[in-house]
Amino acid sequence: MELNDLIHHSGEWLKGTGPHGHIVLSSRIRLARNLTLAPFTNRAGKQDLEAVLKAVEAAIRSIAYFKDAAFFRLNELDNVDRQFLVERHLMSHDHASNPQGKAVIVSQDEALSVMVNEEDHLRLQVMQSGFNLDGTWEIMNAVDNALSQELPYAFLPEWGFLTACPTNTGTAMRGSVMAHLPALVMTRQINKVLMAISKLSFASRGFYGEGTQAVGNFYQISNQVSLGHSETDIIQNINGLIRQVIEQEEQSRQALLVQNRAVLEDKIWRAWGILKSARIISSQETIELLSTVRLGVDVGIITDLAPTTLNELFIMIQPAHLQKIEGKKLGASERDVRRAQLIREKFQG
Repeated sequence: MELNDLIHHSGEWLKGTGPHGHIVLSSRIRLARNLTLAPFTNRAGKQDLEAVLKAVEAAIRSIAYFKDAAFFRLNELDNVDRQFLVERHLMSHDHASNPQGKAVIVSQDEALSVMVNEEDHLRLQVMQSGFNLDGTWEIMNAVDNALSQELPYAFLPEWGFLTACPTNTGTAMRGSVMAHLPALVMTRQINKVLMAISKLSFASRGFYGEGTQAVGNFYQISNQVSLGHSETDIIQNINGLIRQVIEQEEQSRQALLVQNRAVLEDKIWRAWGILKSARIISSQETIELLSTVRLGVDVGIITDLAPTTLNELFIMIQPAHLQKIEGKKLGASERDVRRAQLIREKFQG
């Protein structure tokens, strides 16, 4: 699989077919793992990082889950290609910023990816559509077990899996969901919800995870601590919290429909009109308007637009994607024109 092959299809997590897909865009399980054959990345030299890369590349060849997966060395990709992978949620901004001695592995359906030599030697990630942490963990557990047969993990019985950051020690697991919460934002309940999430020792982040702000009313909600908690406990705790968030979002949507339907419809149709007719539009404005239109689809006000189309657009209108689609580098103003054109084409199709 080549990098450009990813342009022509959407990942598993964007399908919008999973449970509670009208509110939860995706579920993700991430594991941090380090190998005994080299120092942690913050102390590793060039030869150490290369040894990890070679060991991981050899290991995945014998594991069925990585059949036909792509192994991309980041120093062989240009800035646009690396940003493209970040925009598809296949690796982090930090991983892309310093490409030396790093790689990313991507399965054909993009459900599975592995960052090699990020903060830890391995950052394993499985993403599924909708609210499906249990199914996501089932896949991740099998992948992790298969890898552990091929690679020597750094592990101590009293501490669990050893990681570069102490907060990840233990199971070294982070479970998260990407939730679309426009009604809680419109009814000004979102801050109360986020404060409650924080008090329960969960984290809420933006569309691209750690270090990013919420855009388009998307919030990534995850556990903060793994030490002292089993994988099952972590998933059960997140599941319980997300069920409450889903219930509150659904109640807020119903309240908007009953108490302020005309105002809600006006906001939705204005967003729809701008997106269908704009000739120049920024990514920030696009994401906010797509969020409003997605709410319109979810509550049945807009009936002739597939949720999958909207999910794909959230990714396709990003800067690197526009440049990959166009096949050349584009300036900011050129991207704004191409973005508007792409949206019109999608909505007319």
